[in-house]
Amino acid sequence: HVGAIHKTHLRDLMTDADRCKAMTAEFEGVYLDYSRQQATTETIDKLFKLAEAAKLKEKIDKMFKGEKINTTENRSVLHVALRAPRDAVINSDGVNVVPEVWAVKDKIKQFSETFRSGSWVGATGKPLTNVVSVGIGGSFLGPLFVHTALQTDPEAAEAAKGRQLRFLANVDPVDVARSIKDLDPATTLVVVVSKTFTTAETMLNARTIKEWIVSSLGPQAVSKHMIAVSTNLKLVKEFGIDPNNAFAFWDWVGGRYSVCSAVGVLPLSLQYGFPIVQKFLEGASSIDNHVHTSSFEKNIPVLLGLLSVWNVSFLGYPARAILPYCQALEKLAPHIQQLSMESNGKGVSIDGVRLPFEAGEIDFGEPGTNGQHSFYQLIHQGRVIPCDFIGVIKSQQPVYLKEGKLLAIMMS
Repeated sequence: HVGAIHKTHLRDLMTDADRCKAMTAEFEGVYLDYSRQQATTETIDKLFKLAEAAKLKEKIDKMFKGEKINTTENRSVLHVALRAPRDAVINSDGVNVVPEVWAVKDKIKQFSETFRSGSWVGATGKPLTNVVSVGIGGSFLGPLFVHTALQTDPEAAEAAKGRQLRFLANVDPVDVARSIKDLDPATTLVVVVSKTFTTAETMLNARTIKEWIVSSLGPQAVSKHMIAVSTNLKLVKEFGIDPNNAFAFWDWVGGRYSVCSAVGVLPLSLQYGFPIVQKFLEGASSIDNHVHTSSFEKNIPVLLGLLSVWNVSFLGYPARAILPYCQALEKLAPHIQQLSMESNGKGVSIDGVRLPFEAGEIDFGEPGTNGQHSFYQLIHQGRVIPCDFIGVIKSQQPVYLKEGKLLAIMMS
């Protein structure tokens, strides 16, 4: 089939109206048009058969049931439980984990309300308005992506007035300097994000920031100016953080999928308030339900996943460009890089057998229109690179002319 596809041209494929109509899917306002992929309806049917042979549906069901599909670590993979409704039942080792997830979310809600109301004060008696979240990898990329997306949303921006949220990940002293530039320790809260509280880079940065606080406010200030997202309460306490101000997450949360846990929900709630973050969680939950219950023919994440397999492993295209025409999504590509490349970047099968084909895409991207003046030349005239164009119907921010008239920007 690959040989037949290589003989086709996209302009010819696009003349088939029935094909173009069939190669679309929609769910709750998210519209996918994959008719410009180098594929026919026959290709898609073959990919569905591949998914069936790989037992994809059964694997999705096993994930939602809490079965230990992470066989290398013998763990459940239950990031879906982090955004499930309060009355949902999702078991791990025979125990419904949803109540404990909501117990942590309720604790975050209460703490964030206390913090944002000004009732939580620092060592000098001043309310804290600045937050520095210290983490790396999934403890950084996901929360940074959501924060960047919310900054220009009118409702979120209003809720964040007078506040700052910054992230520190790199051990390079330049990143430390940037994260605390112009901040006053007396009005700053630090969130240290490390499941084990032993992650080398995170703990080095945490000790640096702790010294910044102690040198200004004294050792006793740590308990008022530093909190933790961790499961290792012993090391949290030894560090000087009150274990009561530690927020838990679980072994069945992979780091790259942890944005919906306290890793992301806590710092984002401190900046924007829990109700706004809960909207994000509900959106994620709706997509979880879509993945779990929709037929593959209309299942947007499954279709995108199968097309990635087609492009990489069959057509031999190694890369994918992620091109959001929305500046608020400028950190989407780095987030997807970790989600996809850390998950799929393997040269062996799940059984450890060397793969006889390429697997996993090289993801990169920039927001449009910036990318058009950067690397599109290679895409147009150099190499074949499949592209995911992401557009929005209504911008977070309207664009006005000087006369006050709305300027509509049309993209063809």
